[in-house]
Amino acid sequence: MKQLTTRSFLLALLAFVLSIPAFSAPLPRAEYPRPQLVRDAWQNLNGTWTYEFDFSLSGLNRGLQRSQGFSNQITVPFCPESKLSGVEYKDFIAGMWYHRTIRRPAEWAGKRVRLNFGAVDYFCAIYIDGELIGHHWGGSSSFSFDITDAIADGAEHHLVVRVEDATRSNEQTTGKQAHDFASSGCMYTRVTGIWQTVWMEAVSPFGLKNVYIIPELDEKRFVVQPQFFALQAGQTLEVIVRDGKKIVGRAKQRAATPMNVVLPLKSVKTWSPEDPFLYDIELNVCAADGTVLDHVTSYAGMRKIHIEGNRLYLNNKPLYLRTVLDQGYYPTGVWTAPSDGDLRRDVELGLKAGFNGARLHQKVFEERYLYWADRLGYLVSAESASWGMNMQSQISARNFLTEWEEIVVRDRNHPSIIMWTPYNETWGRSKEREAARQHDRFVGDVYTLTHNLDYRPVDDVSGGNHVVADIWSLHNYSQTGKELAEVLTWKDGKAPQFNENEARYGGQPYFLDEYGGIKWVVGQQYAENTWGYGQGPKTLEELYTRLEELTRTIISFDYICGFCYTQLTDVEQEQNGVYNFDRSEKFDMQRVSSIFRLQPEEYNK
Repeated sequence: MKQLTTRSFLLALLAFVLSIPAFSAPLPRAEYPRPQLVRDAWQNLNGTWTYEFDFSLSGLNRGLQRSQGFSNQITVPFCPESKLSGVEYKDFIAGMWYHRTIRRPAEWAGKRVRLNFGAVDYFCAIYIDGELIGHHWGGSSSFSFDITDAIADGAEHHLVVRVEDATRSNEQTTGKQAHDFASSGCMYTRVTGIWQTVWMEAVSPFGLKNVYIIPELDEKRFVVQPQFFALQAGQTLEVIVRDGKKIVGRAKQRAATPMNVVLPLKSVKTWSPEDPFLYDIELNVCAADGTVLDHVTSYAGMRKIHIEGNRLYLNNKPLYLRTVLDQGYYPTGVWTAPSDGDLRRDVELGLKAGFNGARLHQKVFEERYLYWADRLGYLVSAESASWGMNMQSQISARNFLTEWEEIVVRDRNHPSIIMWTPYNETWGRSKEREAARQHDRFVGDVYTLTHNLDYRPVDDVSGGNHVVADIWSLHNYSQTGKELAEVLTWKDGKAPQFNENEARYGGQPYFLDEYGGIKWVVGQQYAENTWGYGQGPKTLEELYTRLEELTRTIISFDYICGFCYTQLTDVEQEQNGVYNFDRSEKFDMQRVSSIFRLQPEEYNK
């Protein structure tokens, strides 16, 4: 009896020691997740949650929304398919449920409490103590709920998240997630549920809901367009622009809807890849008596992106894009980077390889990635995860329009983003009249929506089936310079097209948006179905020769304004990256960089 008591005591002591924060595992992805709208009063909800799979989608009938904890554990914000989640379940997951407890900090008294999700794939419903808070559709966009009235001061509450993910429905965005059981071709491990940071924050009822910061280089000013949760008599907004510690712009106006706050600058420092200077911006929402209701910090780059004729311009100078395809997959995190440092490293790897930017392919990247692109001077084409949808489906259109609007509004302040790419290779466009008409209407509506939300140029469909586009892009994986030159040479006065059914090229800036994809495996193949485009070279020297030949061929055509090489890293069985899947080097990076830095002489002036 004495032995049993001692053992029980020791187990209890061990449990107590492990519960002490100093002995706890570090919080995953602990950094503030929304760098363009930062508040001090916030609480990161990443870490250990409990979960239950719901393959038959019966959980609601079984009352799982009232759960006080499930029997399995998962590490948020990593998807259950990933190693970092602690689950690593690779088969299809039709539905699942998450649970954790939350408590409002005492110092948040008098504030509204917002529950924020970076991204949940795909549909989710949020419950607190069994009561529905709200729904969200969209696997890549961020969303938020006001949960103030559902939580009490000092009380512990049960937060439950219900997820449904119909990957094979053809009605939702999935990007490169495999629709077969196993990864194959250019389709990879699936993503289900929470895959970005979850957090709570304290916000004034009259605080900022959103801020749109527009740089106007020619006029030497920023124009700030705020949105508020609510307005009250006498409410004002003060905006301060700083260059380091020096205030270079300041304005204070009565809060209104709509409103423009104009901040002229006496002298301007531009943002560019060569010098990615960023202004710090402070926004203060104040009551009539001067009390600060909401204090938010942000930043902005003063840069101009526009089109003249068939040229893209950055800060009124012709811009040649030397970019790389980046799919944003990680061996242990799938869509979620293991750390903030991994996001920065991916930008640094692209720069080291000689690229001045990336096409973010079939995935909406985390805001922290865009933050590092802004900081390090890396040009970005921002794309949706559009694959997985039936382009003739009205339900697909309904789902996509809302999600894409949320994406553009969330990310439009980032100076690194120089164009929007809603779609990639819309293979579903049929020659049948009605189907083609639905496709074209869908693409045209998204083009118009994007321009209504932001000023940047739009490449409607990267690679082909263009309908209406500011940027014209083509994909081609010819593996010799001669073959590529044949493709890129105009015939009968016409530029190369994806197919005869798409709109005709109208003189827009023209980019070879995918090329290369040369297979090269260092060490062991990832899988038996490992592949790359064309016949892989037999020696490294042959690879370097092919790479330079293809790149020089592209820059020899004066109507082409840039290229995008496939790809930055290997992704699972697709082993054609400049780097290995684990981000280790494959090649002589000095030699590779010298090739990707090539550009026509006119852009060197």
